[in-house]
Amino acid sequence: MTSTDFHVFDTTLRDGAQREGVSYSVADKLAVARLLDEIGVGFIEGGWPGALPKDTEFFARARTELKLRHAQLVAFGATRKAGVRVEEDPQVRALLEAEAPVVCLVAKSDVRHVREALRTTLEENLAMVADTVAFFVAHGRRVFLDCEHFFDGYATDPDYGVRVLETAFAAGAEVGVLCDTNGGMLPMGVGRVVADVRSRTAGRLGIHCQDDTGCAVANTLAAVEAGVTHVQGTANGYGERAGNADTFALIGNLVTKMGLPVVPAECLPELQRVSHAIAELANIAPDEHQPFVGASAFAHKAGLHASAIKVRPELYNHLDPALVGNDMRILVTEMAGRASIELKGRELGVDLVGQGDAIGRVVDQVKVLEADGWSFEAADASFELLLRGQLPDAPAPLFELESYRTSVEHWGNGVVVSEATVKVHLVNPDGTRERVISTGEGNGPVNALDNALRQALVSRYPQLAGVSLADYKVRILGWKGGTSATTRVLITTTDGVGEWTTVGVHDNIVEASWHALVDALTYAVVRRTPTEG
Repeated sequence: MTSTDFHVFDTTLRDGAQREGVSYSVADKLAVARLLDEIGVGFIEGGWPGALPKDTEFFARARTELKLRHAQLVAFGATRKAGVRVEEDPQVRALLEAEAPVVCLVAKSDVRHVREALRTTLEENLAMVADTVAFFVAHGRRVFLDCEHFFDGYATDPDYGVRVLETAFAAGAEVGVLCDTNGGMLPMGVGRVVADVRSRTAGRLGIHCQDDTGCAVANTLAAVEAGVTHVQGTANGYGERAGNADTFALIGNLVTKMGLPVVPAECLPELQRVSHAIAELANIAPDEHQPFVGASAFAHKAGLHASAIKVRPELYNHLDPALVGNDMRILVTEMAGRASIELKGRELGVDLVGQGDAIGRVVDQVKVLEADGWSFEAADASFELLLRGQLPDAPAPLFELESYRTSVEHWGNGVVVSEATVKVHLVNPDGTRERVISTGEGNGPVNALDNALRQALVSRYPQLAGVSLADYKVRILGWKGGTSATTRVLITTTDGVGEWTTVGVHDNIVEASWHALVDALTYAVVRRTPTEG
């Protein structure tokens, strides 16, 4: 199957850009288009040239800067205005000057919108469709028609939308797209309407669904089952209000569930990478629970699940995660059993099988720690150190703590500086002990502690010179009145090559941070490659 047989049409750069809080620069739009091309979509709608200066610039730059391997670029615009000759409509002219090989026109297909929004007659609206489609076909463009508010219009008048479609097909349009613009449809209704329209028209039908009922993907798949061969979506479901059908979920379902090879086979494993890359460009945190591509899409927590997965992973995975570029993960929590610990250990490169009852001891330890507020779901580095503590060659502590002290000083000019002093004992190779006192400053007590501790250890462990804090998160677990509460701290650390996360828990936030910090530096010594120089 090729784009000739089935269209995957992505409108991230036009409809998806209407999401609240999203504002792509032209450079961002070019980068997103390149990423979408890498997942093999057939069409990328770049925006509305002539209506938005940024989109006009995008199409101008795309002509020389955008080299697409799989997709064709689509320019979006409206039919001519009522009472205006198509050749004289400036918006139509701007759409032509974008020089995109494909044009997607939006037209009213609901009699109420024609009369109340356009304030014209039903016949004039049909003439607007016919004239504009024919104009672009005559200028060598492929033309798709988005029938706005099609399903709402069908409920009012089931014939007028079909007349719009027939008019567009007669003028040369390749696709008539049925749009659930208000997003209020359910799959049963979509399937019924599409089947009826399919029986009354001969042209290719498409589907465009908003997600206001949470059914955009399901509605799109119902339309495919009823006969459409053109689907529209946006990356990660971005769009106004509740968003659009998610392009990644559409591709994943069409290929793996419906057996339709709608993108090249080599593109399917790029789904997760591209999803996360576009989220970064949109400045939106990736949805960890997003189907197919989310970090938690194939993450298993319950011990019962892990026991089955240990025997056959497909027993609890609806498909092989690698097909869409994802990975299976085992989460270690108080719900974990022996199978969870064993599988997680293998994932982290620590095999406890054959180490006596090491797995059982870890299970018991995790349950006790989690009862006190510890959580290892997002702290693989701390959990790996816990596992390694059960091995015969368990890593020795980097140091023995004598004491630490932190202070915060607020100067009269509004500057706040934190200082920390740590006193530790290092064990020398000959067994003697070396007392080291180190002081560090930082923009907060944890940053100051990190600087002081690394300074105390770096002569013995030079790889720590290239290590720094990358992120710091605090969660209050239980309010006990006053200022007393259990605090969980997650610290993400980097060496410039990779990142790892550690956890600490205590009633005192600084002490909780200290536990996470010690694990972070220990992991850097035990598992990370020493920095050069």
